[in-house]
Amino acid sequence: MIEIQGNLWDHYGKKIIAVTTNGLVSKSGKAVLGNGCARQAGERFPDLARKLGTLLAEQGNHAMYLGDGIVNFPVEHSPYENPDLRLIERSARELVALADAMGWKMVLVPRPGCGGGGLSWKDVRPVLEKYFDDRFSVISL
Repeated sequence: MIEIQGNLWDHYGKKIIAVTTNGLVSKSGKAVLGNGCARQAGERFPDLARKLGTLLAEQGNHAMYLGDGIVNFPVEHSPYENPDLRLIERSARELVALADAMGWKMVLVPRPGCGGGGLSWKDVRPVLEKYFDDRFSVISL
């Protein structure tokens, strides 16, 4: 795992971008892309909320490739809950499996649960280090 600083979106098109998400689907069938990089992704890709909402309804709150070089990385079950370290660990395992299956060489992940979620990087880092190899970069501002 490599740690870098910068803007997540400066790497779009060069690396697979992981977007931290929750598992809530609105009554309209769209994923709730509340804050942080999820909100930014929803603004950049207007169909993302519908696409993720459909996948969440069909497959549950798991890491999934959304197309356009974007993968979701679940950190919480709902935007009304705090990020869950167990869910972050499961998402890390699922993201590695997805990278293996898709042959991805470079994946960029924001510090999951550490922005608006309030988790400490010192608590999240060891969870990710168990799974992420040098294909994975974790970015902070």
